[in-house]
Amino acid sequence: MPWRAATEEALYGAHGFYRRPEGPAGHFRTSVHASALYAGAVARLLCRADKALGHPLELGFVDMGAGRGELSAGVLAALPTEVAARTRAYAVEIADRPDGLDHRIEWCAEPPERVTGLLFANEWLDNVPVDVVEVDAAGTPRLVLVRADGRERLGEPVGGEEAAWLERWWPLAGEEGLRAEIGLPRDRAWATAVAGVERGLAVAVDYAHLADARPPFGTLTGFREGRETAPVPDGSRDITAHVALDACALPGARLLTQRDALRALGVTAGRPPLSLATTDPTAYVRALAGAGEAAELTAPGGLGDFGWLVQPVGIPHQIPHPLGEGGSEGEGDTEHGRE
Repeated sequence: MPWRAATEEALYGAHGFYRRPEGPAGHFRTSVHASALYAGAVARLLCRADKALGHPLELGFVDMGAGRGELSAGVLAALPTEVAARTRAYAVEIADRPDGLDHRIEWCAEPPERVTGLLFANEWLDNVPVDVVEVDAAGTPRLVLVRADGRERLGEPVGGEEAAWLERWWPLAGEEGLRAEIGLPRDRAWATAVAGVERGLAVAVDYAHLADARPPFGTLTGFREGRETAPVPDGSRDITAHVALDACALPGARLLTQRDALRALGVTAGRPPLSLATTDPTAYVRALAGAGEAAELTAPGGLGDFGWLVQPVGIPHQIPHPLGEGGSEGEGDTEHGRE
């Protein structure tokens, strides 16, 4: 079957990877698992959105693809008491609610509607299944079909909306073997998620690439037990592909790196002064550990290169952007392949 259908079943079917009891953290490490500094930064972003929104009576926080609720719990723990008291947190995930999760977090299979606050999707879009195409010997892009054991063959030529998306966002030369992932389902999934925000911010964070640097052979891969592995759609592993975030962006969006976003939110990797080691050794060791964690979150060639897509919704232009000035603007004057 096409990769999109095979991935859907392998990840989200009755025996799919994301329904396994160990959860995603049993197989790979995201920014959420790397350091509590990440949840703290998201909490500061929520506070900035709260200020831009005029401190509403109910402030929503939506954690898309919540895993086992680690980010939601971390954000609530990091919020100032007054803000936490007004915050309604939603963890959106298909798996069952984990035992012991903070009772303030609402567990739901679909995102809520008419939210005022922040929707945050950390490594969610890369797990929205997509079809894979490959150029054949005649120079024609064709769907790649896959068996449950990972063996592939080429199917029908790509047509319709999928072909139009490729032409707009990931045009392939006629060289045999070139591959791409059709991001149209992700564009639509992101537009639907953003539509649930009445006022506030929607943020997607993911492995990403932009139009001027698409990978020539695609990015489809698998992860199992902490290691990258072949993408076999049998339910035993995560199957993921990097996200064309510029195609997802809606009008007014900002695209920037995680490194720049976290620095704007106060996460820096500066070492503490050596004098602190003498005056307060415990604080020095704690600060040194924090600097190491911040370095991992912002590292070039690693988590720091992740893309952040920041989409304001209903925030007046005269109000300062919650992430400050700078960064590159999304291509808001185009249709981005939407219907």
